[in-house]
Amino acid sequence: MATLSPLLKQATPIIVERASGSWISATDGVDYLDFTTGIGVTSTGHCHPRVVEAAREQTGRIIHAQYTTVMHQPLIELTERLGGVLPAGLDSVFYANSGSEAVEAAVRLARMATGRPNIVAFQGGFHGRTVAAASLTTAGTKFRSGFSPLMAGVHIAPFPAAFRYGWPEDAAIDFALRELDFLLQTTTSPADTAAFIIEPALGDGGYVPTPPRFLEGLRERADRHDIVLIVDEVQTGVGRTGRFWGHQYSSITPDILITAKGIASGFPISAIAASADLMARGWPGSQGGTYGGNAVAAAAAVATLDVVRDEELIANSQAMGELLHDGLLELKRRFPSIGDVRGLGLMRALEFVDELGEPDTAITAAVQRTAVSHRLLTLTCGTRGNVVRLIPPLVVSPQEIRFGLDALAATLEEVTA
Repeated sequence: MATLSPLLKQATPIIVERASGSWISATDGVDYLDFTTGIGVTSTGHCHPRVVEAAREQTGRIIHAQYTTVMHQPLIELTERLGGVLPAGLDSVFYANSGSEAVEAAVRLARMATGRPNIVAFQGGFHGRTVAAASLTTAGTKFRSGFSPLMAGVHIAPFPAAFRYGWPEDAAIDFALRELDFLLQTTTSPADTAAFIIEPALGDGGYVPTPPRFLEGLRERADRHDIVLIVDEVQTGVGRTGRFWGHQYSSITPDILITAKGIASGFPISAIAASADLMARGWPGSQGGTYGGNAVAAAAAVATLDVVRDEELIANSQAMGELLHDGLLELKRRFPSIGDVRGLGLMRALEFVDELGEPDTAITAAVQRTAVSHRLLTLTCGTRGNVVRLIPPLVVSPQEIRFGLDALAATLEEVTA
């Protein structure tokens, strides 16, 4: 009898019977408010009727049409629709299945286009679990340990994590930019550096927003040294942060943008976007794949973009995110174990600390686990495992936000008692 790998750890004991909107109905007969959304994937909520119908209709036409063999209409339509939301100038798209694949495609393109070997990533970043993507990931050693050697040519620079350093944000930004300049002077020459890669907000690294001035500093250095700026929007994209793209809190335009997760409401599809000129500098045959741009996933992505537009989910993400943030600040005032409240849009986090201000992983785990008994599903993250992250669907209502906050309050009262 086969079983799941023992290396897979369930965050909750829930077995799903069905799901709709912000709620999961479990086989135990209880409905749970889902503030995990499949790690930020079910952006339009579970089983949005328009997404379900688009996938059902496409399944009856053709399920798989390998897009370098025969083209299919959903992918043509998705590419046209992405053209309306991508930053100006990013007019060429390559499709894959997962965030990790898209990250590796972005790195490959940057190296080929520049003829340079090195990539600079930033402390706390998460870019995936495949070998190249894990080599860029420093959100925790569990993602990169035990299968060395990792990909060569990766250099890690400090991220301006003000709370971790205990500094004002501007001091953290100045420090991180100085250290990046020092890295370029001492470790990886600009002439050897193909790309910078960064998330607009750290994902598994703790839901720390990247300050706009830091992104703008990266853009200036990338322009000065002809380095490709890759922005990993796998988790922050498609309205998650209250903007369509998370980097839009700054003035920058990336050279390569990576998207996945919420773009298809649960169907596996990812993409990188770049200018046609940059994309053409990759080597012939360097892009492809059996399942990339799957017809059903592409149809679901088109429906997702329609729902995000028609139901004004970007504005809802911003408004509901502010409501959630205000409630979390009130919890911080009540519970000293909450050291920091942060995030953008519907990408929010609580960081837990002990009496000395050090990371408290025990209370973090207890809060995440105990919240289930109050019918709220959450996840943990953070480089030191002391962050509870809240990822409601973009369709979440004020009533559901209040339910979630009440459940968190009851959880904290129980855990801290």
